Amino acid sequence: MSAVPPLGDLRVLEFLGLGPGPFAGMLLADLGADVLAVTRPRTARPALAENRPVIELDVKSAEGRRQALRLAERCDVLIEGFRPGVMERLGLGPEDVRKANPRLVYARMTGWGQHGPLAPTAGHDINYIAITGALHHAARCGEVPVPTANLLGDFGAGGMYLVMSVLAALRERGRTGAGQVLDVAIVDGTTYLTTMLHEYRSRGTWSDVAGTNRLDTGAPYYDAYPCADGGHVAIGALEAPFFAALVELLGLDPVWTGIREDPANWPELRREIERAVRRRTRDEWAAAAEKTDACLSPVLNLAEAAGHPHLRARNALVPAPGGRTGWRPTLGGRRFARAPSASSVEDTLARWRADEPGGGPAR
Repeated sequence: MSAVPPLGDLRVLEFLGLGPGPFAGMLLADLGADVLAVTRPRTARPALAENRPVIELDVKSAEGRRQALRLAERCDVLIEGFRPGVMERLGLGPEDVRKANPRLVYARMTGWGQHGPLAPTAGHDINYIAITGALHHAARCGEVPVPTANLLGDFGAGGMYLVMSVLAALRERGRTGAGQVLDVAIVDGTTYLTTMLHEYRSRGTWSDVAGTNRLDTGAPYYDAYPCADGGHVAIGALEAPFFAALVELLGLDPVWTGIREDPANWPELRREIERAVRRRTRDEWAAAAEKTDACLSPVLNLAEAAGHPHLRARNALVPAPGGRTGWRPTLGGRRFARAPSASSVEDTLARWRADEPGGGPAR
């Protein structure tokens, strides 16, 4: 654990929700921020909220609202992930809170955003990535798109986008002294993540037909294949030298190195690769490919990933807290955060009450 966490002087008040908001709170806490999460009384702690203290407040009551406002006066960042208008009806909207704390970065995390025709409607990750075109290309040609387990929308385009926006706003506050209100939407983040695909499409090198492009299983040298034991390997031999290494590894005819770019040859090349891969088990292929540039990797489940030598060498996972079975990912192998046991609700409240309102970094 670093002695000086990167965000060690940052205070964050998080109104716990689901998905991207808690993911952002978790990431900020792992970076060392002093995060206090708020949840309704008698509500089960949601996923992704284990590394920070959680306080129960009935913000629909006058006393609960008063306590929440006092906490908001003493923090740098407020995160909320409710539908547009909910925080305003509770008396905890941006205008209510920032009157007392104009330096506050008020971050609003939603799927559709604060405005637009869909803003007041319900949705989940699958809906947000659907309208941005991202889900369309998570499919083989002629097959049904496959949801990406909330990794793309909620966490990549939502939680990460939220943290990036918060850090940028804090940087701006360091220059101007003023906070701001952030409208962070999963549809915006997902659309931004599709920038390369839009650029390829504008150049005429990306088709709207899913499963026909180099990166969406159209190219046979960028796909997953079944092995002799029912396991799978992932092949990503895009560049010519890597494809040549793959041809050698699989024992394919070297002629493929000169004709693989022609889509007319892709069906036959796919059959050749599939026949070759089926000759060995997944782990046999993994061992054979390990010291090569063939870009062939075993497709592991979560339990197997925890034991992979590379992830273990980087301390990418640690045992799950509370004595439970399983693992918790770290931040690139580094842990900056205070241990949850050393930062209880009482400890956090004591730290926050020690200062005047509006405390935090870049004071």
